[in-house]
Amino acid sequence: MAAASLLCHVIARSAPAGRSRRCLLHSNPHTAHPLLVAFSRLCAHGPLRDALALLPDLAEAGLTADPVAVSRLIKLCVRHGTPSDGRLIHRHVFGGGDVAAPSCSSLFVSNSLVSLYAKFGLLDDALRLFDGMPHKNVVSWTTVVAALANARGRKEDALRLFVAMLRDGVAPNMYTFSSILGACSTPRVLAAMHGSIVKVGLDSDVFVRSSLIDAYMKFGDLDGGRRVFDEMVTRDLIVWNSIIAGFAQSGDGVGAIELFMRMKEARFLSNQGTLTSVLRACTGLVTLEVGRQVHAHVLKYDKDLILHNALLDMYCKCGSLQDADALFGRMPQRDVISWSTMISGLAQNGRSIEALKVFDMMKSEGPRPNHITMVGVLFACSHAGLVEDGWYYFSSMEKLFGIQPEREHCNCMVDLLGRAGKLDDAVKFIHEMNFQPDSVIWRTLLGACRMHKNADLAAYAAKEILRLEPDDQGARILLSNTYADLRQWADAEKSWKMMRDRGVKKDPGRSWIELGKQVHVFIAGDLSHPCSESIIQELSRLFSRVTNLGYTPQTEFVLQDLATEQKEDLLKYHSEKLAIAFGTMNAMEGKPIRIMKNLRICGDCHAFAKLVSKSEGKVIIIRDPVRFHHFQDGVCSCNDYW
Repeated sequence: MAAASLLCHVIARSAPAGRSRRCLLHSNPHTAHPLLVAFSRLCAHGPLRDALALLPDLAEAGLTADPVAVSRLIKLCVRHGTPSDGRLIHRHVFGGGDVAAPSCSSLFVSNSLVSLYAKFGLLDDALRLFDGMPHKNVVSWTTVVAALANARGRKEDALRLFVAMLRDGVAPNMYTFSSILGACSTPRVLAAMHGSIVKVGLDSDVFVRSSLIDAYMKFGDLDGGRRVFDEMVTRDLIVWNSIIAGFAQSGDGVGAIELFMRMKEARFLSNQGTLTSVLRACTGLVTLEVGRQVHAHVLKYDKDLILHNALLDMYCKCGSLQDADALFGRMPQRDVISWSTMISGLAQNGRSIEALKVFDMMKSEGPRPNHITMVGVLFACSHAGLVEDGWYYFSSMEKLFGIQPEREHCNCMVDLLGRAGKLDDAVKFIHEMNFQPDSVIWRTLLGACRMHKNADLAAYAAKEILRLEPDDQGARILLSNTYADLRQWADAEKSWKMMRDRGVKKDPGRSWIELGKQVHVFIAGDLSHPCSESIIQELSRLFSRVTNLGYTPQTEFVLQDLATEQKEDLLKYHSEKLAIAFGTMNAMEGKPIRIMKNLRICGDCHAFAKLVSKSEGKVIIIRDPVRFHHFQDGVCSCNDYW
């Protein structure tokens, strides 16, 4: 029976609370001996070498060390990172290197040794000692269960040992459950474990509930995690951090921010963990105003590099380079993450030349670049069409910085060549790579084929993607869009029919904009927003203004075989146009209009946004899945190369 199934079976049959076996340490008749007194003092305060040097003297004198002193000596070994000294103590205590513990009186020391082996990742030693122990208590079991649960590839072993613990009549405690929850391999096992926790009455323990929240979040079960959280009568900062981090990591930024607001209302003070999670949520949602509020909390951690890096990333990915520049200049220290974040942020916001200048500064005054830095550098070259520079950085990164090109770097090169229209060079590069191309690289090529309307090569790239990932529907959508771009309606219809037969639906264009503390979402062609009437009126006004500046609908961006008038109607209500109109209606003096989009901005909306920025005298910032577009005075930061 598999460990997971066995666990569910045993938990269902186990008693709510078995009695754990306990044993008392025998007192040592030699505790008054001067040698033992000196040994105990050294075990408590060190130095470690002096304490270890007394072990042979104790053995020669026939003295048995106090278990408490030996346990302290083991902890000294852990602090000094010396597992070999732990083995030396083991041999002294149990004699002859035998791993089996001889008596109940050694339980305290045995548990300490098991913990030492576990902390140093010596699981075989820990298990050998554990298996040889004639007496085990809940500490013994929990130590080994936790070690297996945290080890790579040993979670099933942790579950089996947990089952053995239940069968041996040892009741798990809060630490056991907190450890084993991380080893639950399926939602079914987690549900069984949750039931067991309720049976033994530990569901009210804050520590266990925090681990339960983490476990539900690991499976993406936000509702399950939220239920555990809401059922708690009392909460502490650990629990608040668990639920906020879970929502932020699962992509529910709105939920994470809402929980953060509730936490503040409950008068809990945030710490580094809280603020890092909330900044991640702000980054995903592009909620700059909330991010600025979080910045106020970060000020009391003026030397916290992790928080400063998270804040820098938030400003870059919210398109606020002015804030990012100011923060980067004020940071008391910068590591490779700080520099890499700034380089990537500048590149994503269309300031590739500045990104490369920052890279030059990093080489002269900063830390040594790493592979993430080089991804940002190659991204900057790709999005500015700097083909020669990109080739130089790619070919010299190993020689100059000792960085072996990885898949991400190769994907950047395919993107660089593809965007520049050098599709044959991109294919050649793919075939000459040192490793097999993955679906990400083929998808990058497919996107370039659509951009440059090469249907034959697009079909080839799509075939390679589907060979690697047969269920990848994005490749089918991109291929059908490529055919539609070329007005090859028969081929496009064939692809669309295949997708309909498979139940595939294209993700509609969505754009969202933050107003105050509320996020407003717009979907292409959907006029259900409460302000739709006003938005339509504002759109009409904007179209009148930009038409006078030379705007004409670019109907080639409608991927359907329709009459021109119908195509113009479809273009009129693209999600970003609705968001732009809503933004101009509610714009505040001196503040840009910030919009997030789930799909790549189309050429018609790009032209529309440029002209609106000119006619209204507004800065419009649109972030799509790849980059930012900063529109000002009729010009975009991408220089129409995207």
